[in-house]
Amino acid sequence: MIAALLGAVLDGVVVTGSGLLGGIYLAFSVAVLPGLRRRPPGEATATMREVNRAILNPVFGLLFGGTALACAALLVTAVLARDPLRIAGALAGLAGFVVTPSVNIPINTAVDRGGEWGPLARRWTVANHVRAATSALTVVLLIP
Repeated sequence: MIAALLGAVLDGVVVTGSGLLGGIYLAFSVAVLPGLRRRPPGEATATMREVNRAILNPVFGLLFGGTALACAALLVTAVLARDPLRIAGALAGLAGFVVTPSVNIPINTAVDRGGEWGPLARRWTVANHVRAATSALTVVLLIP
């Protein structure tokens, strides 16, 4: 009974967190990134630097880190319960988190250190689309 309650709570946290993160990533993909492409290179770079600074806040940190931890906990409980759908949901959620430090953060760091956004935009954008897709997949797999 306690395991079922813990599983339901973890499912809810992961679905909610993944849905919110997916919304952020989708907003970037359909609004922010196209807007940056329409700006002169220097303006796009300056804007991305400011966005990089703005996203580093406690609300996003808690959402991002908390959802990642919940996905990891969900994976453990799902493996112990031998629940393939919940395992897949947890893995999809974790996949999106791996993309961020592997691709997006290094590009953000390069831009913050003086790099131009334009040459890096395509790789960052593709990674962002992957994050949006894995977030959506996580929600779909875990909604009963």
